[in-house]
Amino acid sequence: MLDESDRRNVQRFHLKLPLVVRCGQEADDKVSTASKDVSSRGVYFFLPKDVTNGAAVEIIMPLPNELTMAGPVQVRCLGRVHRSEKLGTGELGVVATIDRYEFLRGENEA
Repeated sequence: MLDESDRRNVQRFHLKLPLVVRCGQEADDKVSTASKDVSSRGVYFFLPKDVTNGAAVEIIMPLPNELTMAGPVQVRCLGRVHRSEKLGTGELGVVATIDRYEFLRGENEA
């Protein structure tokens, strides 16, 4: 987990990217949502239901062409739910730390 000094050293990018998030092993555990911000160590996103802190999470997100300069690229991030917060909208704001990631080429690999 990140301590306060680590948090200050990580640059966050306020990017609203479409995400596919899975917080369980079942196929119906996949949720289409969006990010609020992204860093090299984590992602803040929204879910419609509660999730347990420490739960394993898989996040698939596209990287914009402006960043990749190589056409469409998706990233599969594997990590853990660090914390969550109930929002006034009824959604859950979730912070997940990224333990590892891999790049996927093409649109149909998610």
